[in-house]
Amino acid sequence: MGLTKQYLRYGPAALFGLVASARGNAAFVALRGERGRCVAVPACEHVFVWDTRKGEKVLILKGLKQEVSCLCPSPDGLHLAVGYEDGSIRVFSLLSGEANVTFNGHKAAVTALKYDQLGGRLVSGSKDTDVIVWDVINESGLYRLKGHKDAVTQVLFLKEKNLLVTSGKDTLVKWWDLDTQHCFKTLVGHRTEVWGLALVSEEKRLITGTADSELRVWDITYIQEVKDPDEPESKKSKGSSLGAEDDTGEDETLELDECPEERLLKCSKVGSIMREGRDRIVTLATDRTGKILACHGTDAVLEVFSVLSEEEVQKKLEKKMKKAKQKAKQKSVEEPEGSGELSLQEEIQRVTNIRASAKIKSFDLILSPKGELKIVLLLQNNIIESYNLNLSAQVPQAVRTSKITIGGHRSDVRTLAFSSDNIAILSAAAESVKIWNRSTLQCIRTMECEYALCSLFVPGDRQVIIGTKTGKLQLYDLASGSLMETLAAHDGAVWSIALSPDQRGFVTGGADKCVKFWEFELVKDESSIQKRLSLKQVRILQLDEDVLCVRYSPNQKLLAVSLLDCTVKIFYTDTLKFFLSLYGHKLLVLCMDISYDGALIATGSADRNVKIWGLDFGDCHRSLFAHDDSVMYLQFVAKSHLFFTAGKDNKIKQWDADKFEHIQTLEGHHQEVWCLALSPNGDYVVSASHDKSLRLWERTREPLVLEEEREMRREAEYEEIVAKEEQPVVAGETQGEMGLAGKKTIETIKAAERIMEAIELYREEMAKLKEHKAICKAAGKEPSAYVLEVFKKVKSSELEESLLVLPFSYVPDLLRLFSEHIHLGSEVELLCRALLFLLKIHFGQITSNHMLVTVIENLKKTTICRVSEARVPEGKGELRKLEDNQKKNKERNLVALWVPRNLSKFLKIRFTRVLS
Repeated sequence: MGLTKQYLRYGPAALFGLVASARGNAAFVALRGERGRCVAVPACEHVFVWDTRKGEKVLILKGLKQEVSCLCPSPDGLHLAVGYEDGSIRVFSLLSGEANVTFNGHKAAVTALKYDQLGGRLVSGSKDTDVIVWDVINESGLYRLKGHKDAVTQVLFLKEKNLLVTSGKDTLVKWWDLDTQHCFKTLVGHRTEVWGLALVSEEKRLITGTADSELRVWDITYIQEVKDPDEPESKKSKGSSLGAEDDTGEDETLELDECPEERLLKCSKVGSIMREGRDRIVTLATDRTGKILACHGTDAVLEVFSVLSEEEVQKKLEKKMKKAKQKAKQKSVEEPEGSGELSLQEEIQRVTNIRASAKIKSFDLILSPKGELKIVLLLQNNIIESYNLNLSAQVPQAVRTSKITIGGHRSDVRTLAFSSDNIAILSAAAESVKIWNRSTLQCIRTMECEYALCSLFVPGDRQVIIGTKTGKLQLYDLASGSLMETLAAHDGAVWSIALSPDQRGFVTGGADKCVKFWEFELVKDESSIQKRLSLKQVRILQLDEDVLCVRYSPNQKLLAVSLLDCTVKIFYTDTLKFFLSLYGHKLLVLCMDISYDGALIATGSADRNVKIWGLDFGDCHRSLFAHDDSVMYLQFVAKSHLFFTAGKDNKIKQWDADKFEHIQTLEGHHQEVWCLALSPNGDYVVSASHDKSLRLWERTREPLVLEEEREMRREAEYEEIVAKEEQPVVAGETQGEMGLAGKKTIETIKAAERIMEAIELYREEMAKLKEHKAICKAAGKEPSAYVLEVFKKVKSSELEESLLVLPFSYVPDLLRLFSEHIHLGSEVELLCRALLFLLKIHFGQITSNHMLVTVIENLKKTTICRVSEARVPEGKGELRKLEDNQKKNKERNLVALWVPRNLSKFLKIRFTRVLS
């Protein structure tokens, strides 16, 4: 058996060149107790926290693989909730920078996040049309609200009432009663998608933004109801997250009859405020006080409005009445009737418009106690701008206080190059050339240029050459950062540039059907005594088609030219005579490279294939289906037959040209990868993408085994299939407005498997106690205690879903173990939660199993007794719970008893039904 070929794994080393991604939203966060200085922004899968005053990155909240889609800071300023494209939500601590909690419930990208007033609950809306309410303290999902027919765009908690308002692209605004978890009112007065919501005037007014230039204003009237003091208790028990019900269905129908939508509030349209923008609303938001309202469309203008408080409205009304009376006296006319009210435009006044330097993607604002408004804008072109607005001025004018730009390009990077010493990286885009230090990832030079398409370092690494879209060659000096020379090289775009192996010149290919040969020369500079570098054209090769790519063979004998007719022509460099034609690609050959020994040429095409050819006879050795979209760039690793390809499918792949095998895939970019560059020693790969990020990949010392890599790919595919599977159906659950918050993931399946293994071990222990007792004692655990330990290790947010996929054959043993541990008083809260969920989903099977009658009887007695003990009267239980939570996590300052007041009553009802 022959030896297998050893490969070394490339891994992600850094992400740079990115100030902020335009996919998510910006949010002010409090670091070191100071608000209005630091702003959190999405940066691909990470979250960057920038100090706007210094223009420095102060914190990175590292994500996993998925792109960030939504941010929301907690009211206490200690945590930041981050929503991702795959529907997951992670809650980060801003003190430690680590993710404390992970919620999995949505099937698509999270589009809206909002905390309640205390920060104990978090609500999320998604592209999958669902709204989910999460318990942040218990780290679990409460319930899923279904009702929207398209993506949810905004979600808001009401401060005083236990209500929720949501908007969606289905043109609807829905009001939800969180006590009963149902939608009690739907506003249908919009003709287009509702893109934004805001509550103002102490939550007595709702403002909605749609696809037109109107901001619609709705009056909210809360209906006060007088009830018996005992009645709300029973109502709450019905609407609690435990899903409790009364013995008969009659009371339930009676409650529905008693609570029409007018019982809670009335919502009526009072008018509209016209925006200056004609396009759709992108973001509509208020500051924390609700005094300032701001919105923007798809343009670069932020419109700021001031909302008058009740006192200010009253003062203004008095002034208006006074003026009206004076006018009436002067003209000796009766006082006009309409002067007793303020118009909507007078109550919500336009303050100013702020014009940013580019299109705005999102904003956040904060009103300081001194009356100064701080605004941060996240722009489409990789910039963060900060503005201050003095509201006390007669004519408020926004002043730009900072602009964070140096960390990246304004547009997509289209060309990359490494210096010969592997230290400097060149990146060029439509407006600038930047030189980066590879080790520190700091930008050390920025030079303005025309739209760059190709680039190279001149031998010596003191100058760089850029080929532009207008057909020019631009020569820059790195020491001074100045443009030394501009040459009109081609009549069309310069698509490709290649340095000659003898390093005396280079070759360019353009859209004017020409290949031009250039040499470096030293010329006298008029302004200086010293000679400077210049470029001289020496030869030209005229062809029949536009040139897309050119490459020299390492011995400089051959020149490969890719043409617009989907072929690659090989010419002799010295005589420019035709040698070979490589044809076989169905679409344009966009990239190619020749191996270090000149034996192979690899070509990448828009037909998604890579072909490997022999340069001796031009025969095609193998055609590989490389990417799911066009292959944009291809380059061989130095001194090997391994090569990398970059594609529009967001992936970078490594291949072996000898064995024709796919070695590994570098996943990280979230949009099309335009180009890549390999360092001369082959240790580093740098790539640029449409997501505005530059990524550095490093060759590690870890050996890569192809079989293991294939196995990992198969596992990843299996996990994707599991995630797309239909969710398990809960017995007795109707397909109504409410559902379980969680979703089935590979983690919940693994947690269920661990519980099953623990129960099977427990069964064996009970069957062969003497034989297996030594094993358990060696682990330091009794059989039942071991099962409890496994149970405690299941994440709180995954508990319900893990129990849902657990087969019923394991449930009787679990109930017996619960009875044993609850009787001992250990983990009462956790076990009660699991017990109630099992009773809910397996109600029919448990009631029909006579073997479980005694177990249920014991559970009824012990559970009610232990829960009553846990709820010590006069708030002592809350105090005990507070102390426990402070021990678990010192950062948290909120606490809520999971055990509700009506649990004892609920347990009696539930156990009575089971036993009957």
